[in-house]
Amino acid sequence: MRKQILFALCIAAVALTLIANAADVPACNLADSRYRGWKSHRLDNGLIALQIVPEIGGRIIQFTLGNKEFLWVNPQFAGRLPPPGGLAPDRSWLNYGGDKLWPAPQGWDNASQWPGPPGAVLDGEPYTYKPLPIGKAGEAALCLTSGNDPQTGIRFSRVIRIYPGTTRVSFDATMTNVDSRPRRWGIWAHTQLTASKPWGGFNSMLNGWCPLNPKSHFAKGYTVMFGAKDNPSYQLGSLPGLMRVQYQYKVGKIGLDSTAGWSATVNGRTGAVFAQRFTFNPGTPYPDGSSVEFWLNGLGKIHAYGREMVMPDDRIKTPYVMESEVLSHFASLNPGESSSWHYEWAATNIGGNYPILGCTACGVVSDPLKAMLNPDHSCQLRGRFGSFVNGKSRIRFLDADGRRLSEIDLPANISPLKPFLLFTSVHASPNASTVELFLVGSADRRMEFLARAPLAKRPI
Repeated sequence: MRKQILFALCIAAVALTLIANAADVPACNLADSRYRGWKSHRLDNGLIALQIVPEIGGRIIQFTLGNKEFLWVNPQFAGRLPPPGGLAPDRSWLNYGGDKLWPAPQGWDNASQWPGPPGAVLDGEPYTYKPLPIGKAGEAALCLTSGNDPQTGIRFSRVIRIYPGTTRVSFDATMTNVDSRPRRWGIWAHTQLTASKPWGGFNSMLNGWCPLNPKSHFAKGYTVMFGAKDNPSYQLGSLPGLMRVQYQYKVGKIGLDSTAGWSATVNGRTGAVFAQRFTFNPGTPYPDGSSVEFWLNGLGKIHAYGREMVMPDDRIKTPYVMESEVLSHFASLNPGESSSWHYEWAATNIGGNYPILGCTACGVVSDPLKAMLNPDHSCQLRGRFGSFVNGKSRIRFLDADGRRLSEIDLPANISPLKPFLLFTSVHASPNASTVELFLVGSADRRMEFLARAPLAKRPI
């Protein structure tokens, strides 16, 4: 009987701990709001917030981590709504900024390319908005749906979802053929990031990072789509296997056939990281042959819209903007058919101008995990990371055959609002060969893999 009582007390203590942890995690909210003069719908969970304005082409006009704003908003159009038809009176593009869905590929050669922007229905006209019920995990979500576009023959919709205790934003984008004939497009998630310094000028410490495809069909692992091929913004080989794109206010665009399923942009002045994760479909054609693209707004020349264009040295006409874009595979759709594609955003902080070497469901790696085993079996662990969750970290030791030996919970709390600097010593299991690092969210208690390293033995 005594053992039963003790067991019941332990279960009760665990339950109370979980309830207390859950109570410490702010709930997800969806509420009517205002942003820069627009009526908006605000999704937030205490860590991140999204401001969504359906009336301006279904845009997410802002995404924030704490008080850090990531997205560029055009001050010329702040608070303004498009006229009927979704275009300016002279039929030009109303570039509000933010994030939106476009069809891909872009081009001006034939009807299989999208000759925008502008694109009145998909980019400029209002989308319908529908709030979705709170899910079992406490998430909040909404759905945006475009009108039927006669130019491309498609309709877009996307479900945007956030969760308690994490900066992850889930997107399920759907493209439906509303035409009377087959259509073939990819889904293009087009995100404009602010590239200016708070006190003026462009931010040269804004860097995009993306893994190269080791079997790329591009000769250099990437292709220059617009602008000069020798643009110094493209820094191949600064780190093995990675493309670095440094914002230098020089116009250009590149595409990468990356299979890794992520790209990330770091504001080196603040350490803030905007990460995009996406589903990659191997063996399937992609628009432009690319799964990731970066556009750099700046000075120089490009060939577009069937002509040579010189970007004016004018901060209004040529603002400081960097675009981080991810694309789905091509979908060939018969009338009435749909294709869906899943991708995610996440945000964190790595504390400065550091690279992104890896990205998983729970965070990013900036300085690789290192593990040094001492003769007394103490193990020194080092690394710099950024977490997508509020929670704790956990170490797991494995033997040479990959069998689990032990797990150790590290005491310090982790948060997306500050860098996760690992600098600690733990006792290693006998016969340990490898160490793995996991993050455990305080909201759902889910354990997610972040990094792995071999144990290096310190010489005696």
